[in-house]
Amino acid sequence: MVVVKRKNSNEAVSSLDDILLKFQKEQETALGLDQEKKIQWFDPVPRPFLAKDKSDMTLLFGGLSMIHDYLVEAALKGLGYQVKHMECPDNESLRYGKEFGNRGQCNPTYFTVGNLIKYLVYLRDVEGKSKEEIIGNYMFMTSGSCGPCRFGTYATEYRKALRDAGFEGFRVILFQQTEGLKQASGGESALKLDASFFISVLKAVVLGDILNTLAYRIRPYEVEAGATDAALERSKQYIYKALSERKRLRPSLIRSRRELERVRVDRTRVKPKVSIIGEFWAMTTEGDGNYQLQRFLENEGAEVEVQSVTAWILFLIWAGRFDTIKRMQLREADSGKNGLKGKNPFLRLRMFGLADRTLRMIFQSYAKTIGLYHYHLPDMDEIARVAHEHYNNHLRGGEGHMEVGKLILNVVKQKVNMTVSVKPFGCMPSSGVSDGVQSLIIEKYPNAIFLPIETTGDGAINVYSRVQMMLYKAKQAAQREFELALLEKGLTVGQLQNKQCSMQFARPLQTSRHVVACTAANWVYGLRR
Repeated sequence: MVVVKRKNSNEAVSSLDDILLKFQKEQETALGLDQEKKIQWFDPVPRPFLAKDKSDMTLLFGGLSMIHDYLVEAALKGLGYQVKHMECPDNESLRYGKEFGNRGQCNPTYFTVGNLIKYLVYLRDVEGKSKEEIIGNYMFMTSGSCGPCRFGTYATEYRKALRDAGFEGFRVILFQQTEGLKQASGGESALKLDASFFISVLKAVVLGDILNTLAYRIRPYEVEAGATDAALERSKQYIYKALSERKRLRPSLIRSRRELERVRVDRTRVKPKVSIIGEFWAMTTEGDGNYQLQRFLENEGAEVEVQSVTAWILFLIWAGRFDTIKRMQLREADSGKNGLKGKNPFLRLRMFGLADRTLRMIFQSYAKTIGLYHYHLPDMDEIARVAHEHYNNHLRGGEGHMEVGKLILNVVKQKVNMTVSVKPFGCMPSSGVSDGVQSLIIEKYPNAIFLPIETTGDGAINVYSRVQMMLYKAKQAAQREFELALLEKGLTVGQLQNKQCSMQFARPLQTSRHVVACTAANWVYGLRR
């Protein structure tokens, strides 16, 4: 007879815990994690940009459209800085970003981080500059933010990738979007963030928006291919010279208008109007980061409507005013960073109102001088109102409620024939809107032609195919608008070719009153008989 001696349950559990503890210690030893003093990783504050370094330091920056970056460079040069804007990120930038960046990042991170590393490698390997010279004489300016997005970790990601690429110690200066132009690195800085700095950069941003808008208005209808880009290039140079030399802008704007007036156009061409909305970087960049979507749409026969950076600034102003009004409804003033304790809320509201009106006034003044007529900046209160039923105005990730409001207004007011929402793969705020909330909007407005697309850097063929399929519907919608306009005016296509009509359709800077989305149809409605 064999007697089996069984362990009680407490002994069995104790034995299992010992085995797991032993295994844990073995793994910690193998991975080098068994030190007595475990040092938590932290992101060190970079060396500040001091006044004594101003004459020798070259500031690198980029991230908006190429016109914006070009003109901001001019504005900063006018303030005495050595500046160079980065080229538009391409797939080579993406390769550098994925090689040296963390896994699982979104497209804007890979493209922008990789673009910087690509340029530094060029300085080292092609121009022959030493690592010490690059780190000592160059620095990068970028913007940061907070919220439900990895955008808040950009600066850390830059420094991590720079270290792994062999440029440890390279300076990255961070500006907080939500706090205005505030240096996040601390210390005494050579960047004088005063009124002169702010106004100079603001002028460059506004002028970049105006030139972009004019280019996308004129280029689809140009008679001679490339004429718009050639006129735009000369206009950019006039404005660049004025900004960099701090001269009066009006003469350069008038010269630019004359250049653009020489472009011959034919607006009898029926083209669908397509609005690009979505995640800020993805809808703004003009390179491989969004598969050069703007140019692709134009090549496929569309007129593109781009979103302005000025509208984003207006949204930030609106958000500040909205939050202040909500805080005024609390039982007592809160003492948080943006709280009202010890502050005058009515004065703050007046300041936000003044900022909104001033920005709109500056924009319209420059726009009329250069020839951008009948262009209206968005009404932020209206966008918030129409979006609130479907997306809470308190949510600020990505573009917040703006993407929802823009789509609704595009359909209700017949602003465009088609709306494309572009976002990086894995962008949490934008995906939740374009893939989630917008499906309800499409159900409510069945005549909306809406296409959400994701960019990964290697999916151009799939995106182009989807865009082409939806664009076919938009072309049909534009053609129907044009034919209805002819019917209501009692005209034929042949009659539009007579001298009097063709002259009205050939003015590059002139616009007609808005009736429908299609530009050709609006010109028919605006004909004087």
